[in-house]
Amino acid sequence: MKIKRHISLISAILLLAMACNVKKYIPKDEFLYTGADLKLKTEAKISDIDEIQAELESLLKPEPNSKILGMYVGLWAHYKGTQEKPGFINRFLNKKLGEEPVYFSQVDPARTEELILNRLDNRGFFYSTSSSDIILKNKVAKVNYVAEFGEPYTLSKFQLDRDSLQIEHEITSLLDETFIVEDSRFDLNTLNRERARIDSALKEQGYYNFNDDFLIFEADTNISDTLRKFNLYLRLKQNTPERGIIPYQIDEINVFPNYSIDESGEKLDTTVVAEKNFIQGNLVFRPSLLEDYILIQKEELYSPKMSKLTSNRLSSIGTYKFVNLRYEELSTDDSLGHLQANIYLSPMTKRSVRAELLGVSKSNNFAGPTLNLTYRNRNIFNGGETFNLSTKFAYEFQVAGGDRSNLKSFEVGVNADLIFPRVIFFVPIREKFSYAVPKTKMGIGVEYLSRGGLYRLNSFSTNYGYFWNPNPFVYHEINPISVNLVNLTRTSPEFEAILDANPFLRRSFEQNFIAGINYTFQYNKLQDKYRKHAIFTGVTIDLAGNALNLINSIAGTENGKFLGLAYAQYTKADLDFRYYFRPNEKHTIATRLFLGAGLPFGNSVSLPYVKQYFSGGPNSIRAFRIRSIGPGTYRPKTDDNSSFFDQSGDIRFEGNIEYRFPIVSYLKGAAFMDAGNIWLRNENEALPGGKFTKNWYKELAVGAGVGLRIDIQFFVIRFDFATPLRYPYLPEGERWSNNFNIGSKTWRRENLIFNFAIGYPF
Repeated sequence: MKIKRHISLISAILLLAMACNVKKYIPKDEFLYTGADLKLKTEAKISDIDEIQAELESLLKPEPNSKILGMYVGLWAHYKGTQEKPGFINRFLNKKLGEEPVYFSQVDPARTEELILNRLDNRGFFYSTSSSDIILKNKVAKVNYVAEFGEPYTLSKFQLDRDSLQIEHEITSLLDETFIVEDSRFDLNTLNRERARIDSALKEQGYYNFNDDFLIFEADTNISDTLRKFNLYLRLKQNTPERGIIPYQIDEINVFPNYSIDESGEKLDTTVVAEKNFIQGNLVFRPSLLEDYILIQKEELYSPKMSKLTSNRLSSIGTYKFVNLRYEELSTDDSLGHLQANIYLSPMTKRSVRAELLGVSKSNNFAGPTLNLTYRNRNIFNGGETFNLSTKFAYEFQVAGGDRSNLKSFEVGVNADLIFPRVIFFVPIREKFSYAVPKTKMGIGVEYLSRGGLYRLNSFSTNYGYFWNPNPFVYHEINPISVNLVNLTRTSPEFEAILDANPFLRRSFEQNFIAGINYTFQYNKLQDKYRKHAIFTGVTIDLAGNALNLINSIAGTENGKFLGLAYAQYTKADLDFRYYFRPNEKHTIATRLFLGAGLPFGNSVSLPYVKQYFSGGPNSIRAFRIRSIGPGTYRPKTDDNSSFFDQSGDIRFEGNIEYRFPIVSYLKGAAFMDAGNIWLRNENEALPGGKFTKNWYKELAVGAGVGLRIDIQFFVIRFDFATPLRYPYLPEGERWSNNFNIGSKTWRRENLIFNFAIGYPF
């Protein structure tokens, strides 16, 4: 075996040595280009000299052939793969690794010198010089460039060349917020930004046909023989068309709520609401409701911002597939232009039925087949309302090791919700949210759950609330009415024994009436894969039982019960913060911090079971199985179904970090580390060590591992392999693992945890 390893090593060294020897393949009249260096010579103190150096170095084209450990492996593969009768291996290496040679004949030093001077001029370093030195030796070529410049020219005065026209008066007023300030360095990028700013501001004042190309800057550097100063003048080009320098107002607004190229004009009727013409045949959308979404108004000046926001609002209704706002010029006079706005709305298919047969993997390690049937009506009352009716049939089993693998469940549920694309309140509210319309959601649902012979659970839920996006990154949702009614039935003797052993657990199941209010806030910039630094912040606040407790106090009825049912009383808050660092498009370092706490009070000593936290599993600390951590330092005597219900808590802390990288095509890899635990708010004798204390940081579970992901656009299949590094339930001083023997079958069985899931963990 040692001889084979030595032969493999020698072969690899010989292959690399051959890869280094590419000069014999270079044509006689060519030199291999090895790159260029750029040296800046200046005595000026320039704060952004590194930025200028990087910009100028980007001009040194073309890029030379790449090297691996100082050798031209890709170039060697190209030469070998393109020779006569290259053979299968050489063709394969050329296809996978080969690079076209970059010769000196492809380099134009004189042109590069011109580009360097141009960029220096753009940065305010006028009258600079550049030179190049070509080095040819042993069939390779290199170019050394030198750029020499002095102090940059800075601004003395900036003004508009004249102000006789109406538009020039507008521009003069806009210069109060200019990017160009006194003593600033001449910078072409700043001038372009200023032109774009003025163009945008003028369009908002109605200048429909204006274009930033109509503006021109002129710099005068001949104002001093000793100081490097310049005056800057802004003016309109002489050939600016008359249509481009007058504002436009909207004279007519036409809305087509059921636009189709096949629609017959003879069958269309026109309804006028708020000076807007709604033109449709059969009633598709009530004009009195649709008018609220349109922000542009008759006899107002043209505004691209209001036009865009109007399109956004109409699209956010959820009824229309296409929204197209077009302007048509009607006429112009000496000082004003006139526009007609036409809004074409193409509806989606109104009714749909969808059936889904899924293989589901949940964060609580349950997996199994699920059948979903959904009926949807996207415009049920001709006001953009969406009605959804869905049914669910699911069979799931616990994917976990040990005795917990016997957990099974059967679930049947029916849910209906009605979404209004506006605010429904007991008094009329006419909102004018600019980005998107707020929506009102009413929902009701019933569910039957049978948990593997342990118990049966019937539940009823209803909610009433609002959700909206004030901008593309922020989401709000508030449910002032949220009611859950849970009825635990048909408990088995085994489950009764579990409840008898833990009175807190029994109380959490007995809290079968949950009524309260909840609010969710999200700020999300993770979706932009080109953003180097991206964050997500999610906050959820859940309050329950306060209103019912007040009713008890006023009515003098039995405290802790409503209509004969025990209700939960608690305050709960979650914070989910994520930060992604992307050094490039394909590599990501993803981090997450989760903090959650529930405070039971009044008649509640713990959170309801469905509101409690748990730790471990594929979306939590992956080195520990589902619900196998905590609370605190608690460790169940047996790892069975009893401990599954015990290991939950009122407080949760968790931190994760994961490095994600590509392997090949759709296959991605990951290396990660997770840490966290759960705790109880109140002492529970059945779960010793579970109460939250000031030493909580000493009770964290830690795990690490690697993973594979099959990432096909919006669908991700995830496989994670992890091992515990720290056990919170062991005595202090013994919690860190010091045994790592992946070659041992026994060690792998006890310490290597496999997780299968759909989607990324965070």
